[in-house]
Amino acid sequence: MANHFGETLYRLRIEKGLSQQQMANRLHVTRSAVANWETGHRRPNVAMISRIARVLDADAAFLLVAADESRDVPNVLLVDDSPIALEGGLSVLQEALPNANVVGLASPAEAVRYFKNNPVALALLDIKLGKTNGLDLSQELLQIRPNANIAYITACPE
Repeated sequence: MANHFGETLYRLRIEKGLSQQQMANRLHVTRSAVANWETGHRRPNVAMISRIARVLDADAAFLLVAADESRDVPNVLLVDDSPIALEGGLSVLQEALPNANVVGLASPAEAVRYFKNNPVALALLDIKLGKTNGLDLSQELLQIRPNANIAYITACPE
């Protein structure tokens, strides 16, 4: 995977005459966060990219394009034990995220296995999942990947 974002961030930071620590201080993050962005080990979220752009007097859109070019195809996981909700949710996600690998699973155990073996950019979890629930499942997933992006969904009228 190319690291266009990290290379761009490094170049802009050096042009601005900032050390990693100085940039981290201005962004209220750790120096290692900046180092991880530059090496491609991690990527900042969109809100942080906007803050980085302000600190570096750079165009946020330029940084967003660089971040997008650095990405592999993201994995999006939908977990719902209702076949109708799963099928409908998958079609909506596939249309909304045409460049993503969208996977739907009905079982929390399958979701855990998938999460262990695949970098998941976003997990959408049903609140009610049979004997368990999305909140408990998210705790298990966050132990596997502490920085995972997780959102909750429900079709329950309650």
